[in-house]
Amino acid sequence: MDEFWVFGYGSLMWNPGFPYEERLTARLGGYRRSLCVRSYVHRGTQERPGLVLGLDRGGSCKGVAFRVSAQTWPETLAYLRERELVTSVYLERFVRLALADGRQVQGLTYVIDRAHPQYAGAATVDEAARVVHGAVGRSGANPVYVANTVEHLRELGIRDQWLESVVAAIATLDQPG
Repeated sequence: MDEFWVFGYGSLMWNPGFPYEERLTARLGGYRRSLCVRSYVHRGTQERPGLVLGLDRGGSCKGVAFRVSAQTWPETLAYLRERELVTSVYLERFVRLALADGRQVQGLTYVIDRAHPQYAGAATVDEAARVVHGAVGRSGANPVYVANTVEHLRELGIRDQWLESVVAAIATLDQPG
């Protein structure tokens, strides 16, 4: 490969953790951003799992593509594998990305392994909100993670109506009544 691209759809979009030469919004077909990963450590516990983002089959996902130099690619790849493959809930995939400037490129991303025990499957807005609400892990409260994701997506000009609906549903669970 003469160009190296990485696709981020969650925290990688605003906190990549690696140097890059170019950053553009991009669309990935065939996958959607989903709260489909049970979190037993960072945003929940074994007793009260939370939900974090994964790329699941179906639809499309708008995120951010980063072009990485050939010189830093080996270190970037090692970093991403350490960050994303800790529990093997994600599978490393090279996918076709449609960049905002019209180019089509191959990029590396991490998709959910549906056979992994942490795969939570598809949830309705209300189901996701109930799971997220009250879940807390080593990295903090699960509702804060979801709301922070929506806020960062908006800052990037990316709307995710399903995720926004989950945040709104969580807020109704906080209301007395």
